[in-house]
Amino acid sequence: METKEPFETVVARHGATVWRVCRAVLPGPADAEDAWSETFLAALRAWPELPASANVQAWLVTIAHRKALDVVRARSRAAVPVDPLPERPAPAAAEPEDAAALWAAVAALPEKQRRVLAYRHLGGLSYREVAGILGGTPEAARRAAADGLATLRRTLAGTWTERPAPRGTQEETRT
Repeated sequence: METKEPFETVVARHGATVWRVCRAVLPGPADAEDAWSETFLAALRAWPELPASANVQAWLVTIAHRKALDVVRARSRAAVPVDPLPERPAPAAAEPEDAAALWAAVAALPEKQRRVLAYRHLGGLSYREVAGILGGTPEAARRAAADGLATLRRTLAGTWTERPAPRGTQEETRT
């Protein structure tokens, strides 16, 4: 029965070979050092189960190669730091000259109509989503929006005219 040599002797005998393998696979010496250390830590854990007749150098080279590839994979998944983006203020929306009249008309709407119009036309929510927020059915939300738009059209008659919007909704523009 063969006996294995002490692990310290294995590190001294094969350390340079393992280093060359790690250095050949990895671009930088710091990464190669990490892979070298990981190789011998893994080898130390597995050393008691390794048969005495095993080719120790081939076994260590295999571990070193795999540990070096692990470092390469980890680097490829790591986040790349970038400079923080500067915060830019949002451009001010160009409001028509008589926007005050529009907002006064919106403020005069009943609360449910005002909220449905805000969620639907300003928030871009569907009637089903609006109904989920306010309670009720999508049909009731659709009815409140139609009533609110009709009230706004009557209130602002002569000041605003309608033109078809690209998404099939009505968008009002000043004439």
